[in-house]
Amino acid sequence: MDADELLDLEHQGWQSLCDGTGADFYGSVMTEDGVMVLAHGEVFDRRAVVASLDAAPPWRTYEITDERLIELGPRDAILVYTGRAYRDGDEPAFVALMSSVYTRQGDAWRLALYQQTPVPGAA
Repeated sequence: MDADELLDLEHQGWQSLCDGTGADFYGSVMTEDGVMVLAHGEVFDRRAVVASLDAAPPWRTYEITDERLIELGPRDAILVYTGRAYRDGDEPAFVALMSSVYTRQGDAWRLALYQQTPVPGAA
């Protein structure tokens, strides 16, 4: 299993959230039954993720640190990291522990579950 490949995929996702193409990216990379468990306490299925990202303001920049890969088998893995993202203006950074569960479908990695846990006072 190539940790760099999954980390690169995670960077592609964050970059899409910065350049306004997040709906397209996550619409194509999520599994049909994939979900996102978001910091505001809601669970979005793939359709809701795409709809919400169409209307979401872009992030200005982001950082991924403390990443680690948990291999569940030859076709499944979890990427866990600290994410820090910034929007324009004086808005504080969004800092959360993040987990992305990937599964290999055919020759592509697909996102089955993404989860955010905010880090209080870490802006």
